[in-house]
Amino acid sequence: MSIISILNPKGGSGKTTLSTNLASFYHERGFKTLLVDTDPQGSASDWHAAREDNPLPFVAYGKAENLKALPDIAKPYDYVIIDGAAKLEGMIAAAIKITDVILIPVQPSPLDIWATSDLVELIRARQEVTEGKPKAAFVVSRAIKNTLLSQEIVGVLADFELPVFETFMTQRQAYPRTASLGASVHNGITTLKARQEVNSIIDELEQLIGGKGVRHVA
Repeated sequence: MSIISILNPKGGSGKTTLSTNLASFYHERGFKTLLVDTDPQGSASDWHAAREDNPLPFVAYGKAENLKALPDIAKPYDYVIIDGAAKLEGMIAAAIKITDVILIPVQPSPLDIWATSDLVELIRARQEVTEGKPKAAFVVSRAIKNTLLSQEIVGVLADFELPVFETFMTQRQAYPRTASLGASVHNGITTLKARQEVNSIIDELEQLIGGKGVRHVA
């Protein structure tokens, strides 16, 4: 079982898009997957409710202290995906303590990069007392394809001394369009490129976890 938290204290960084798509992809591949909403804004909750027959197991937590029970609840699952809270407060700290892997989605802009510095410090402080756990990496989100800034961002993020995924989540209509239906980009001809992105992110995530990889859906 792996608990994966998608964290960034800055709103609009792409946390829910990444969380819901990862959870959906794992679920569709036959893995027992739980999606957890820890953001008071409830974006993941809204996403899940948008589909009346949503088959993905889901739970929402409103208080940081309640998150302590998640590791026990998570035992039957292969993957638990936590959609993190905005603002660097107790909920994010609580998620870091129970997490195996943290992905930090960050938009290619200086303001968004600077906003992650305190989060990185929290992660490092936790790693120092837990022999390197949780593992953590950046995922560039809402990137505009073939723009110089999107490429330069990798070099800037390297200063944080955390891995940066090679795969970007680019700015595509497929993500908000499917989200409005409580769905992911897992299926559909018009979502092929977005689906390939998520598949590639999962490949890199599995390498970070140390897993053997998962079956792709073309």
